[in-house]
Amino acid sequence: MKKGYKVVLSISFVFYLFALMALLFLGSRGNVWSDLSLIEYIKRSSNFVPFKTISTYISAIVDGSMNLDIPVKNLIGNFVMFFPMGVYLPFVMKKINTVGLFAISMIILLFVIEVIQVITRRGSFDIDDFILNMIGALLGFTIWKTKIVQKLLN
Repeated sequence: MKKGYKVVLSISFVFYLFALMALLFLGSRGNVWSDLSLIEYIKRSSNFVPFKTISTYISAIVDGSMNLDIPVKNLIGNFVMFFPMGVYLPFVMKKINTVGLFAISMIILLFVIEVIQVITRRGSFDIDDFILNMIGALLGFTIWKTKIVQKLLN
C-alpha cells in the first residue's frame, strides 16, 4: 500500500472513531424515561420489528405527515454513519478480507453498540438502525474491495 494513502487512512480513521463515539454516546438525547428500570426502558424504547421504523419514515416522507428533516436524517444518517467502517475495518484488520468475515464482524460490533446505547440510556435498540448501519457498512466494504480502489492502494 502506498505510504501516503496509509497515513491518510490511519489519521482519518482516528477522527472517524471520535466522531462516531460522539454521535452515538455523547450529547443529550432527551431521555424522558430516565426514571424507569432498565427492563421497562428496553420495553418502551426498543424496536425489535424489522422495517417498522423504516416503513414509518418512508410513509411519512410520502404522505408528508412528519417534518421531512426527521425521517431523512434518521434513514440517511444511519446508512451513512457506518459506510466508512466498510473501508476502515478491513484496512485496520487485514484478516477481515471477505464479505463473510466482514459481515460477522459488523454484526458483532453493531450489536455491542446497540446494547451499550440501551444500558447507558444514550439511545435505544432499534433493529432498523442495525439494518441501515449494516447496509451502509456493506456498501463501503464493496467499494473498498473494488479493483479500482485496490489498484490505487497498491
